[in-house]
Amino acid sequence: MFITGANGFMGRAVAQRYRSLGVEVRGVDLVADPRGGVVAGDIDEPSSWRRAIAGAEVVVHTAALVSNNVEQQRAWRVNVVGTQRVLDAASSAGADRFVQISTMGVVRFAHAHPDAAATVLPGRELDERWPLMPTGNPYTDTKIAAEHLVLAAHAAGEQDCTVIRPADVYGPGCRPWVLEPLAALRSNRMLLPARGRGLFTPVYIDDLVDGIVAAAARPEASGQIIHLGGESPVSTLEYFGHLSRMLGRTDPPRSAPTPVAVAAAEAARLIAVARGRHTELGRGVMLMLAKTRGVSNDKAHRLLGWWPRVDLDDGMARVEAWLREEGLLDER
Repeated sequence: MFITGANGFMGRAVAQRYRSLGVEVRGVDLVADPRGGVVAGDIDEPSSWRRAIAGAEVVVHTAALVSNNVEQQRAWRVNVVGTQRVLDAASSAGADRFVQISTMGVVRFAHAHPDAAATVLPGRELDERWPLMPTGNPYTDTKIAAEHLVLAAHAAGEQDCTVIRPADVYGPGCRPWVLEPLAALRSNRMLLPARGRGLFTPVYIDDLVDGIVAAAARPEASGQIIHLGGESPVSTLEYFGHLSRMLGRTDPPRSAPTPVAVAAAEAARLIAVARGRHTELGRGVMLMLAKTRGVSNDKAHRLLGWWPRVDLDDGMARVEAWLREEGLLDER
């Protein structure tokens, strides 16, 4: 099999799982890992990795430029043009299945179709039938376009494809939902919108990989979009409270009304830009943390027989153990 973004948080976890199943794994990332079969290259420049994908039966495309604050053209080059390049290479290699790792962000700001309220459970609103709404966010908008490419290739009979939309994935080594929030909490820069009542749908990395492996193998997943999230959403205050307690804090993370949090994050972003620094702070991340809808796993239950097995308490205990092993937590 072949994995793009093979050194990343998701790509590495997928590679480890397939190796444990006795599958030969190759991949591409910006930095080579010869021992892991990973060659160096950009996904939008196939010349450096085309030989490595030859003969792959399954291609899992995790590589993406994941940022709310990035130039639109740069995001387009990686997330859209890069996806087309990997699709073309997978088809040329004769891959049996192309698995696109997308994001729940593509439906985050959507409105339900007229009968949605009658067909979904409270707190489990976002299912695969929801329409996609571009919002000007460079990451989510280019992931919408990438999904279109993948589903169009499947519809045209060019490549058998499945689209996976993970929810809020966390676990040891996770940058956006573990390492960066810890740094913000440690420096007292964490501010949650919606007074900490925004919905977060955490799914542990091992559970996500279970779903990806099932989707890559099952005929029922062919041509499908499948959501994979935690079974029960929690508030952002609850999720980030776990990380705060790992630092020995007794007070909950700071929170504010969403307009206040957005204004503060935008001010911090502008200061960072003026100083020539990259930051993920800004309107995009605050709106992400102010979500009011959970994720429906009904389709994954039905087609894949998939259910998340790691609850938040267990997952956070594993995260804390890893952080302490890596020396990333101050001693209490």
